[in-house]
Amino acid sequence: MKPTDTDATHILTADHRTVEKLFAAFEKARDSKTKGDLAGEICTELKIHAQIEEEIFYPALEGKIDDDLLKEAYVEHDGAKILINEIAASSPEDEFFDAKLSVLKEEIEHHVQEEEKQQGNMFQQARAADVDLEALGEQMLARKEELKKEAETVGLPPAQTTTM
Repeated sequence: MKPTDTDATHILTADHRTVEKLFAAFEKARDSKTKGDLAGEICTELKIHAQIEEEIFYPALEGKIDDDLLKEAYVEHDGAKILINEIAASSPEDEFFDAKLSVLKEEIEHHVQEEEKQQGNMFQQARAADVDLEALGEQMLARKEELKKEAETVGLPPAQTTTM
């Protein structure tokens, strides 16, 4: 058994790769059931991801990284949450279902770019600010497990916006 990587940025990056794979599978899917199942997985993964970022990761970065980048991240989450809630409340037969998933994918790609890929990204700034990424990661993994159990048992409630 390999040890668990508790670096917060590594956990979030792994989440990003998981969602990217789910979006790719959705784009290849042809039948409604598969599309619906994948959309449900995407929505659940993104709800959990956004919640652990907003409850644990982002607050730990306040005052330590570029304030505008952090505020933008919250607003980007809220835009995604609105689409997530609409997708979760609809079905693959709905006229704009695929379009909403496509726009959500684009929003997430942009958000991932700012968190981990562009010059001076959020993750680089967090490392440079000497944030305890291991301790944050441990908290995030524990909260993530709680949310996964909730998703499996009673289901997650609609995503709550912070800025809108």
